[in-house]
Amino acid sequence: MNNLLQPDHLEALRYSVISQIAEILENQTRTKRYAMSISWLNRKVHQEIISMLQGVVATGDLAALSQIILQVIETTDKLDRSLDLLFRQRSNQWETNDQHIQSLMVEFNQTLYELSSVLIEKDLLERQSRVLERIILSHEHVSHWKEFVQEILADFYAIFPFDLFYIAFAEENGLVLYLYYMGQCSDEIRDQARGLLSQQMLQSIGLPPDAVLHIEEFVISGGAQIKTHLDIRMISVPVPNQSINLAGLLGVAYAAKNNLSPQEESIIRAILAVMVMVVGSSKVLSRSLAELEYYAIHDPLTGLHNRRHFNEILQYEIGRSGRHKHQFSLLMLDLDDFKDINDSYGHLTGDSALCAIANVLNGHTRNGDLCARIGGDEFAIILSETGPEGGKKVAENVGRALREMTITSASDNRFRLTVSIGLSSYPINGLTADELLENADAAMYTVKNMGKDSVYAFDATDARVSAREVRDIAENLREALKEDRIIPYYQPIVNCQTGELYAFEALARLKSPTGEITSAAAFIETIDKYGLARDLDIAMINNAFSAKRNCMEANRPEANAKIFINLSVQEIQGRGILGYAEELCQKLQIPPEKIVFELLERDAIGDMTNMRRFLTNLRRKGFAFALDDFGTGYNSFHYLRELRFEYVKIDGEFVRNILNSKIDYALVHNLSKLCQDIDILTVAEFVENQEVWEALKDMGINYAQGYHISRPKPDMQ
Repeated sequence: MNNLLQPDHLEALRYSVISQIAEILENQTRTKRYAMSISWLNRKVHQEIISMLQGVVATGDLAALSQIILQVIETTDKLDRSLDLLFRQRSNQWETNDQHIQSLMVEFNQTLYELSSVLIEKDLLERQSRVLERIILSHEHVSHWKEFVQEILADFYAIFPFDLFYIAFAEENGLVLYLYYMGQCSDEIRDQARGLLSQQMLQSIGLPPDAVLHIEEFVISGGAQIKTHLDIRMISVPVPNQSINLAGLLGVAYAAKNNLSPQEESIIRAILAVMVMVVGSSKVLSRSLAELEYYAIHDPLTGLHNRRHFNEILQYEIGRSGRHKHQFSLLMLDLDDFKDINDSYGHLTGDSALCAIANVLNGHTRNGDLCARIGGDEFAIILSETGPEGGKKVAENVGRALREMTITSASDNRFRLTVSIGLSSYPINGLTADELLENADAAMYTVKNMGKDSVYAFDATDARVSAREVRDIAENLREALKEDRIIPYYQPIVNCQTGELYAFEALARLKSPTGEITSAAAFIETIDKYGLARDLDIAMINNAFSAKRNCMEANRPEANAKIFINLSVQEIQGRGILGYAEELCQKLQIPPEKIVFELLERDAIGDMTNMRRFLTNLRRKGFAFALDDFGTGYNSFHYLRELRFEYVKIDGEFVRNILNSKIDYALVHNLSKLCQDIDILTVAEFVENQEVWEALKDMGINYAQGYHISRPKPDMQ
């Protein structure tokens, strides 16, 4: 700001003006007094002369007349000298006053000039305010910011009739340039504008001259026709650095007919500064909204559509195909043994594999089809206007492509993937989304049961019955859990060397309302699929602990035996089942040392960090841990090193064949020696004859269970 506007300068100016005006007034007063004195002297001399002349005339004395004339001459001479003195003094005062007045006029003129360079006319300020009042950010304005800019420019033009407004942003692929013409113009003018502005914007933003250009143009109605050949001047304002990942400029271009006044340029820059914030913020917010909208319907890892969007499109496709009498097919894809990939090579490699699978799906479908990731390793494809034969062909091509694809892990291990694909078609296999999904899912599980890595089209004669049976079983299981009809049967675990009872394993059985008993193998998959595992665990713990308490109260020999109870994998996720078991032990006065919880090996190793935490809590409460089905995983011995537990239950598939298979015998024998060396107790499952038992005894196996010892019974005996 100019120093003229500073308070100390204004005070000095005020003092100078007052001092000079006071001196002028003082000089005026002095001049007035001199004039009054000379006027009085002049009158007095005139009176004296007239009086002397009248006296001489009255006496007629000529000699006296001569004397009087001499006196008159002397008096008038004095009067002349006095007048000269007055005139000189007055002339000096006038000259001084002239200097003061000239100085005041110069300072006043300079003050007005400097004030005019910073003061804004009232109507110009009011017009600026009207423009700024229109600039209000809203969701509509952010979403359609380019149209919003046009609204602002129409008001802006009323203040300053410019020819062109431009916005330039540096994007990933080059320069994006938005040109707003404030009136109609020829193609020649547009060509000049594109060439001139694109080069200047590239240079200003710091992009290479050969960067890719994307130009959008708009014509604002209401402006005068642009006739100039763009002999223009430009005012540009940069987008602030704090705008995230956004580099750009915006400004106005106008014909150089007249220079802008300071007021005009000040107003233009003020409005441009506000528009920078509007455009920059709108651009950033628009980009963020676009990303949110994208991820609302897309899987962030693979870029495929997510389950929510898949369900919406499936409903839409049912309606569209129904109206136009079209067929379409639905593919459900489940990767085979994908959990082993994560366990063996890590989740980062697993994520890379999922992205590679997404590329294969996109590469084998059309633009009108939809590929979605609907679960961890589950995918779905909607093939529009495609019947069962076409759908099966696409599924086979996808399966073949995945089978032939090689994936490399972070440690340079190479592996391949296979997929099980189920197919259902509209309207042949269903008229609703639930029917199509259920039948495709049933077809996919048929592939799993047939050995995986294949395609199966839904068969109405058998798969429909299977799907209905699964639903019926799930509902029956819910009712059974509510009615306490899922109960434990107890299979003894004995000391392999002495044959003495050591523990019981509590095995789940389903009791029908009419008394039939069903083994857990018939319903355990349905329990897991429909999220009933926690209810099953609680039911088994309640019944087993109560049975244990009854033995203790009856002082039966079985009271000292431990109880092995299976836990589902969900309990590793920290759902509080251990706290529940601890409270129940305290309530029933059962020592926690008598309880051993079993987890399947494939479940136990899914999350090492969580598993360690789980085992620590398990032991802190006094419980023990057994690793069930040991030997079925790829890295079994790695887990012996990473995790500490009390028991290993050797998978029965190895145990039952030790007399017929040298490999199985060697595996069980070496595992027994290894566990002895690291102080882990071994339990052999599926002991079905005396010969196997004797062989296990020779190997040094600690405990055994199986039908040769005892079948599971409803009581601890």
